[in-house]
Order: sequence, then C-alpha cells, then structure tokens
Amino acid sequence: MTTMNAAQVESFFATLKAANPHPSSELQYASVFELLAAVLLSAQATDVGVNKATRRLFVVAPSPQKMLALGEAGLIEHIKTIGLFRSKARHLMETCRLLIERHGGRVPRDRAALEALPGVGRKTANVVLNVAFGEPTLAVDTHIFRIGNRTGLAPGKTPLDVELKLLKRVPPHYLHDAHHWLILHGRYVCQARKPRCGECAVAAACGYADKAAA
Repeated sequence: MTTMNAAQVESFFATLKAANPHPSSELQYASVFELLAAVLLSAQATDVGVNKATRRLFVVAPSPQKMLALGEAGLIEHIKTIGLFRSKARHLMETCRLLIERHGGRVPRDRAALEALPGVGRKTANVVLNVAFGEPTLAVDTHIFRIGNRTGLAPGKTPLDVELKLLKRVPPHYLHDAHHWLILHGRYVCQARKPRCGECAVAAACGYADKAAA
C-alpha cells in the first residue's frame, strides 16, 4: 500500500470536515465520569448496545459514589446485555473506588493517572483526553487501525504504530476531531468486510479505492 502524501492527507481530512464539521461520539453521556464509564463498557461492544444499558444505569449511578453504592451485583443487572459484563463490572467498581480515593471523585486529566485505573488502557485514556478535555489525541480502535493501513494514511503493524504515525501526519488543525471522523468513516463507509468505495467521498486520496476500481 502506497502511503498518502501530504496533499492527499490534507484533502482527505478537508473532505471529511466539510461533510461533518462538528463530529461527536455516538456514546451517550452527560459528564466526564459517564464518558469514562461508557468507554470502559464499550470494549468489544457496540455503542448502540452500551447506550441502551447506560440510559438506565446513569439515571441511578451518575457518579463514582453512586456507582459504588449500587454495588457490583446491582451494576451487573444494568450491564448484563453487554459483552464481558462481569469483568467490566469489576473494573468499573474498582475504578470508582480509585477515583474517590485518589482524585476526589473526579476523572483526572492525565494519561498516567487514567491508565492506572482498572480496565483503562491507552485507547480509553485517549478517548477521554480527546472528547472530555479537548486534547489532540487519537484513540486507535479497529476502525482507525484498518483505515490507517488500508488507505495508506498511516500504515502500521500495531495500534500504537498507527497512532504515532497519525499524530505526525494529521495536520494540527484537524487533530482535535480526527478521531471521530476516522471512526465514523470506518463504521459506515470504509467497513471491514466490504468497503463502500463507490460511495466514499475521500476515495480520490485513497490507494485502496484505486485498486478496488481496477
């Protein structure tokens, strides 16, 4: 796969921005804590499935203190429709305890502190830093990893490889929203099994689309 040149990268993001100037997460939340909880629950699950569960959960447990009061069994009742719900419940309860003990019940704006929370890895920390705090981070999920490699935008063998290349290659004026644009593009257009190249607005900048059309 040929790596995109700078002009193609600029065109790629300019096109995505024109189509969706103010992208946002499809997870539903009303606070930084709810965002953290929703992202933690979203691992290997769909945003639709997470939203369905958290719509009821966040009414009764919108804070670390109320989540702890709910208890692990009570939490499981709310999230049992989500994959890996038992381990996620355990991690979320421990995360709530640590947020109270170490951070006064607030979600920290610090990568190391976030990654020290159970069930919170680099990807989850990047989402929280970007969405809640406006940091120019890129959380590389399966969609972004696929797009980085398939299009030639930022080829890499691991999610971290792709993330570090994206941080170098995405023009600074697009970095804040690049995470959302790429996820949405991967979710609805550049899909895993059958990319919709014929409907893709950024196909002109994509090496894969050229091959698919040949």
